[in-house]
Amino acid sequence: MASSDAIQVSSLPLPPVQYINLYTDENVRRNRAPRPPPPIQDNYSMFDSIFNADDTIIRPLEAQGIKRLYPQHFDRRRELKKLNHSLLVNFLDLIDLLVLCPENPRRAEKVEDLSLLFIHIHHLLNEFRPHQARETLRVMMELQRRQRLETATRFQKHLEKVQEILQNALQQLPDTSELETKLSAQTEDMEIDNDSSAEQQAVDPCSPRDRIMCKVIDDMLMLNTLY
Repeated sequence: MASSDAIQVSSLPLPPVQYINLYTDENVRRNRAPRPPPPIQDNYSMFDSIFNADDTIIRPLEAQGIKRLYPQHFDRRRELKKLNHSLLVNFLDLIDLLVLCPENPRRAEKVEDLSLLFIHIHHLLNEFRPHQARETLRVMMELQRRQRLETATRFQKHLEKVQEILQNALQQLPDTSELETKLSAQTEDMEIDNDSSAEQQAVDPCSPRDRIMCKVIDDMLMLNTLY
């Protein structure tokens, strides 16, 4: 019952709903939406911590007020292994203190040591982020290059196939002499047909339509004569 009545508090601030509601499609289309806030130039607070806009993305430990446990020039892989080993040792020491003497004041010191070790491990891992971003970009560009090469290879294969089809079609076409022979034969046949039709028109100058009309008139006259 107590858990159901407990008030849920978000660790993040609520979104500015009254600000988001101003960016409707109608307001954006008519340029009535408010302009975005200007970028912060000075210090700002986030999660109860003060940040400077000019700070680097990965702030050094000294800028955060944290004591550095490793030197300025070091091997990150080696230091991560050492920090991991120290973390395990301090955790076992804390377990021994809790088992043997839970009220020992050294318990708070061990907790602080563990917190400091975790901060250093996270800081070293964050320093690998630029390298990870470069590697991710390199892998993406390599993938795009491979995809474009595969696409170009497929296009080349299709082009070769089309060229082969066109070459076969050209080989199946008849020779020019055969085409000229067929065209001359067709021309002679057309001239013969034209001559025959001209002779028929010369023999019988009456057109078929006139002949039909004459036949109709003759039939009508014959019917009038009979009746």
